[in-house]
Amino acid sequence: MSQIKVESGKEFNFTKSDFERVRALIYKRAGISLADSKQEMVYSRIARRLRATGIVSFSTYLDDLEAGKLSGDEWESFTNALTTNLTSFFRESHHFPLLAEHLKRLPPGPITIWCSASSTGEEPYSIAMTACEAFNTLSPPVQIIATDIDTNVLAAGAHGVYGIERLDKMSAERSKRFFLRGKGDQEGMVRVRPELRQLVTFKPLNLLGDSWPLTGQFDVIFCRNVMIYFDKATQRKILARFVPLMKPHALLFAGHSENFLYVSDSLKLRGKTVYELEQGRSGNH
Repeated sequence: MSQIKVESGKEFNFTKSDFERVRALIYKRAGISLADSKQEMVYSRIARRLRATGIVSFSTYLDDLEAGKLSGDEWESFTNALTTNLTSFFRESHHFPLLAEHLKRLPPGPITIWCSASSTGEEPYSIAMTACEAFNTLSPPVQIIATDIDTNVLAAGAHGVYGIERLDKMSAERSKRFFLRGKGDQEGMVRVRPELRQLVTFKPLNLLGDSWPLTGQFDVIFCRNVMIYFDKATQRKILARFVPLMKPHALLFAGHSENFLYVSDSLKLRGKTVYELEQGRSGNH
């Protein structure tokens, strides 16, 4: 088979059937529903995997992937390639004052927060900064578990190093309090302060996995801008698993274009895309 698809000028032949196979595999693997409009995105991202593995056709790559003929972590690379990681510090900023108020009202003791789609760390670190400000200390009584299916972004989050332009929209006071500026060959970079990094534990977790490596219940769960990639049946399944992990007073934060009321009768709206449990729905009552 020719490596070049002449009429489109593409490096690799990429058929509708290849696209449908990719769609089926990523849905089964990660619950992500790819729209028809994502064909070009799938081509460009999986073409990188073909180059990396030295395979010259999509069909051969997908055959080998399914047959387990590629290296053990190729499934991980395939999943990482198709995971969208759009994020920023204090994204959807209306959530954070509500979070601060919630944290201050909680009874004394360790507060547990789960950030379930942490990407490169901006969201869990924004949560950590909010906790530090709420308690006016760099060591608030907060433990944040930050999970993601993409192991590359988890490593970046744990490292905690960002381009300084990522702080453009942050107040000078915040950036000075929570970040260290790089010097020399690290000029133009910032690193999250170690005290802040100690509040966050990064670990891999697939929301569609049979088991979640989590223990106990949470005071807060962030699940923002990830449900939009799942169909309603998958959303319903995931939310049903969230409910027993929520303490009776817990808050669940969703993304701006997500509505959980249609997929769960265990939740009610508390604020703009913020949910709490209907009375008596927690696994701890």
